[in-house]
Amino acid sequence: MADEMVRQAQAFINIAYAGKLGIGPIPENGQTGWPTMFALTRALQYELGITSLSDNFGPTTLSTLTAKYPVVDSGTVLSANFAKIIQSALYCKGYDGGSLDGVYNARVQSSVALLKKEMGVDVTFPGGGLEPKVFKGLLNMDAYRPVSGGSETIAAVQRWLNGSYVPRRDFTIIPADGHHSRDVAKSMLFAIQYELGMADGTANGVFGPGTQSGLKSHTVSLGNSGTWVRLFSAGMVLNQRPVVFGSAFTDALALEVSRFQSFVKLPVTGTGDFSTWASLLVSYGDQARNGAACDGVTLITDARAATLKAQGITYIGRYLTNPDPNPTGDLVHKAIQPGELKTIADNGLRCFPIYQTFGRDKSDFSYPLGRAAGQSAINAALDHGFKSGTRIFFAVDFDALDEEVTSNVLPHFKGIQDAVVDDGNRFEIGVYGPRNVCTRVSAAGHATASFVSDMSSGFSGNFGYPLPENWAYDQIVTRTVGSGTGSINIDVDIASGRDTGQGSFNAPRTPLPDTRLVPDVIGAMRTDVGKYMESIGFPNDGGFRSHTHETCFNTFMVEYDPVITQLAYRYNMRKALIQTTAYWEMRHLDAVDTSVDIEVRMEFLATGKFRDSSTGICQIFGKTATLAWNYAIRNGYAQGTIHDPATDEDKYNIWEDCGTDDQFAISTVPLIHLWNAGGAPGNTPEEKPLRPMGLTYTESEIYQILRRYQGPEGSEASDHAKQRLALYQVLEKYNALSRNV
Repeated sequence: MADEMVRQAQAFINIAYAGKLGIGPIPENGQTGWPTMFALTRALQYELGITSLSDNFGPTTLSTLTAKYPVVDSGTVLSANFAKIIQSALYCKGYDGGSLDGVYNARVQSSVALLKKEMGVDVTFPGGGLEPKVFKGLLNMDAYRPVSGGSETIAAVQRWLNGSYVPRRDFTIIPADGHHSRDVAKSMLFAIQYELGMADGTANGVFGPGTQSGLKSHTVSLGNSGTWVRLFSAGMVLNQRPVVFGSAFTDALALEVSRFQSFVKLPVTGTGDFSTWASLLVSYGDQARNGAACDGVTLITDARAATLKAQGITYIGRYLTNPDPNPTGDLVHKAIQPGELKTIADNGLRCFPIYQTFGRDKSDFSYPLGRAAGQSAINAALDHGFKSGTRIFFAVDFDALDEEVTSNVLPHFKGIQDAVVDDGNRFEIGVYGPRNVCTRVSAAGHATASFVSDMSSGFSGNFGYPLPENWAYDQIVTRTVGSGTGSINIDVDIASGRDTGQGSFNAPRTPLPDTRLVPDVIGAMRTDVGKYMESIGFPNDGGFRSHTHETCFNTFMVEYDPVITQLAYRYNMRKALIQTTAYWEMRHLDAVDTSVDIEVRMEFLATGKFRDSSTGICQIFGKTATLAWNYAIRNGYAQGTIHDPATDEDKYNIWEDCGTDDQFAISTVPLIHLWNAGGAPGNTPEEKPLRPMGLTYTESEIYQILRRYQGPEGSEASDHAKQRLALYQVLEKYNALSRNV
């Protein structure tokens, strides 16, 4: 909602500082936001005589302000504009700024005093004057009252930290909004370092060796009182434990400490020992702990299994797939290797599967990619021999901001869930990632357990968030254990017991060539493909497009199944690669495509000039077909005559065959895939060659083949390939069922 006084403040900035701040006019919309706060910060810097203006209220601004105006009040305010900056900022923060008249009047003083009280610094900084650190807090978007369901108890902790430590050089006033956050967590570490006696410049808000060593001599327990107990109870409050924030270690606090220790799988002592302090202060906690679980990218041999058992490890996390087609170094055995699960089982260990392609950026997460990930993980789990009931942990291996969780991660896991449901709920879904990701995915009903990447303590999704209630594994440190042939590098995981992996496995499925679809799967396959296409905006009745789902499905999965099976066998590729491409292209046909075909044909017959376009049920360009057939003939995949891709007649003739002969078009699709795997020689641009086509293509290679059929990376083809990848996985599910009958 727009605020008139905020709008006036924005107008003041635009008029008074036009052309002076290094930025354009800010919106005069009456809504507080960072653009307004940044402009006010620049205006302050301008008034202070700072020549290099910045959005950041950094050390230069703070030191300059401190040197010139240790306290800004009615007697020291530099100018009317200087006072208006303060008045404007007060209104933007929700306080009374007076009449924007450039006077540091009683109303301004009263609001500044209230601001400092709500910050918690009113005892340290009494009165209505504006100290530099308070000024800095005024020019940001932090709130100093509980907002959006914020906890009054957490706000009390925040105010106490501000009031107690604001005189220290590197301590910055934190919000008092009732929410734990990265800044609040860091302020707790500063507070502990100050209480340990660290000097300014030494205290840095990092949980380093000095801080850890100091805490080991500050165990708090029943009957203790004072600042250390207050700090410990603050840590409990910030971790959402139901305790009183105070300076006395009571029976009630001891009981809640015991419950917390039980929850995070620490020895239950009821005392604030080092390990408990560590679990309250940083996501990874005490990294000297041993865990009952681990995960890693190293092949488990008998010798390594013995090492892990000697470490007290029972549960091993291993990857279902390796997206890298040419792994090197430590990643050669990232994916589960043949015979490895038997080794794990024979040694009395258990395995929990992890599915990760890349997952390093929000662009790797969407509903279609979730559908693809879900079905791909199911296919891989069955290939390896995991039994029904196994929980697969799907990875979110980046610092997803909260808004990215909403926009990308949650739809992705909805796609995973839909794939698992459509598969008959043979497998359960787990989520691997930072605390906030795990909590939100689980709260949305998309996962039943969390594997928490707490080792990444600097992630915004870990800093300030409590351990998820449904945590199964808590990843805390990387460690090399064992020696000789038993040496292995692992991520140590604390296990809660919510997931126990699997200790026995079915026989693995070998990568057999595809066969004809067995009749029993066709009905379910038809339904699943239709459901997926509907989920991405393709109604089964075809909508405005030329063909229905039923027509396209029957064409490629029924009528031409013998042809496609033979082609896949001949070229050593998965049927799903041919089926996906052909079905996708036919589903996209519309009246425009038909009219373009007519225009191209009439123009060539009239002038002999060929205007290339995609044609037929597989939407193939004349030049593409020519280059693909030439490549196939030269490399022994096919027989025929080499044609000139620069000759209109040659391109038109093959274009006409692709447009009028469905079987020829279908036969051309795998040749285009082979040509694209070879780098699309002769195309503009050419591509990086992939491995020779094979039945063990990784998901990233499949994506590349699907994408290259349509166009270059970064174009519409990239987004479509992500959607087609999910379709591929659905089709591959039923092809796998047929070939493994």
